[in-house]
Amino acid sequence: MLFPNKNIEQKRADLRSALVSGRLLRFPGAFSPIVSMLIEKMDFEGVYVSGAVLAADLGLPDIGLTTLIEVAARGRAIARVTSLPTIIDMDTGFGEILNVVRTIQELEEMGLCGAHIEDQLNPKRCGHLDNKILVDKHSMVQKIQAAVCAKSDPNFIIIARTDACAVEGLDKAIDRAKSYVDAGADVIFPEALNNLKDFERFRKEIAIPLMANMTEFGKSELLEYSQLQNVGYNIVIYPVTAFRLALKAVEEGLSILDETGTQVDVLDRMQHRKELYELLRYKDYNRFDKDIYNFDL
Repeated sequence: MLFPNKNIEQKRADLRSALVSGRLLRFPGAFSPIVSMLIEKMDFEGVYVSGAVLAADLGLPDIGLTTLIEVAARGRAIARVTSLPTIIDMDTGFGEILNVVRTIQELEEMGLCGAHIEDQLNPKRCGHLDNKILVDKHSMVQKIQAAVCAKSDPNFIIIARTDACAVEGLDKAIDRAKSYVDAGADVIFPEALNNLKDFERFRKEIAIPLMANMTEFGKSELLEYSQLQNVGYNIVIYPVTAFRLALKAVEEGLSILDETGTQVDVLDRMQHRKELYELLRYKDYNRFDKDIYNFDL
């Protein structure tokens, strides 16, 4: 009742199998546990936890100011309430090689199914901003090797993200990605590719599963599911979609409340109390205490 029946080992095994199923897996971003419950209810294949969103939710820019413990704890809260696999953004690993080792151990213990690490130098930037600075390829390879060695569950997915396309060009990004494959990465995440041709080129050059980022207002063309499926990508994330939708709805609703002095005109934009209670499985708790759900809506 409180938590899904599917344990973390099974969730990781399911994700490992799904990666080679030939089907494109959709991972919308969840900024809170209840959003991950909604993602599952709507029959998506997984949940994504964005570092940029977690930073923004704390009122911070995405420049590496969040800590491992903050990110891991939020990841645990989001992952534990769903039977779907959850993957998380671990930025640059929260430090150097030994920090990467601890990061992987923490994320495994917190119930995540995978994490991606990027080849930027701190202070890092959102992948769709200019003037990113990359670490050298050898240093990133060492981090990936450390991450692979650190995991205790072989089904925990290590995702190597390269930001090189926007900095060094597509050819250099592919070259880096091939080195990351050799280092033991399970999935390659080419960030900020420009268009479908770039995505196609990466697919032709890289043999292991690939992850696409369909974030709004960024450098990448917003491709349709069928386009990415036909190219042969394995995971697509929508990292900030739910967060942006929520913030805009709150902004507009509060504006109307401020102007009119009542929320009557925005009731049709709200999730009804009944729908919330259904999502929370309120009635299930009544099996343990008959005084919990003894009311009518």
